[in-house]
Amino acid sequence: MRRSARPGHVAAMAEAPRVTFVIAGVQKAGTTALFDYLAEMGDVALPRLKETHFFDDETRDWARPDYGDYHALFDDPAGRPCGEATPIYLYWPNSLERICAYNPAMRVVVLLRDPVERAWSHWRMEYARGAETRPFAWCIRQGRMRLFEAGPRSGPPNAPGNAPWGVHREFSYVERGFYGEQLERLLGLFPRDQVLVLRAEALRDDPAATLAAVRRFLRLPPAKAPAARAVHVGREMDYGSKLTAEDAAFLKGLYARDQARLAELTARSFA
Repeated sequence: MRRSARPGHVAAMAEAPRVTFVIAGVQKAGTTALFDYLAEMGDVALPRLKETHFFDDETRDWARPDYGDYHALFDDPAGRPCGEATPIYLYWPNSLERICAYNPAMRVVVLLRDPVERAWSHWRMEYARGAETRPFAWCIRQGRMRLFEAGPRSGPPNAPGNAPWGVHREFSYVERGFYGEQLERLLGLFPRDQVLVLRAEALRDDPAATLAAVRRFLRLPPAKAPAARAVHVGREMDYGSKLTAEDAAFLKGLYARDQARLAELTARSFA
């Protein structure tokens, strides 16, 4: 039986929630690979596109949400666990709260990757598709000020250097790596047993074991793992930038306090 929304959340919808799990993050950490692996398993129901971007859609009336077009993205689950993968959910303001209001019993999968490598991979993706034109070194320093120029929330210009600033869909190379802050918000909404935190390296190096953990989390019986794969490998081109030792040290310094918080919450760290 569906539990009612928690105090302060949007009232629960009239019909029982159909989606029972989400892969909520993080971007550039193997969420596409995990989605593809699950798609090969017939006992999991997934939408017809990987990223629905439903709960981060700021054009919706979240005071009176209509879930009809969200459910239309899915075929009949027929009793199977039904889920989706939109990796911005962990980062985007209010997405997790909206998910909890939709289904407080939602099971949430989070894949984490070394935040320095994640930032570099994110920048390469945006640069390759033309959304970014500035060098990586500038983007992770002066470029963070761009996050005050757009988005539903922002911070003061003198925000501490080791704290997340503002939000932005494309230019959030540094901000998306503050995993401790994001996991703290997630675990404030959902019980620990409804959250599964994995490392991207584990999915890459031992997909069978990682998928077995995901299946246990979704209360599914053991199954043969699909063949290993690599997806969304970075495009080979002249990026005009390199991930230097100086850039890596700068980012590690920014993330140090947050990494300590992550270790407290999950016993995992990239420090």
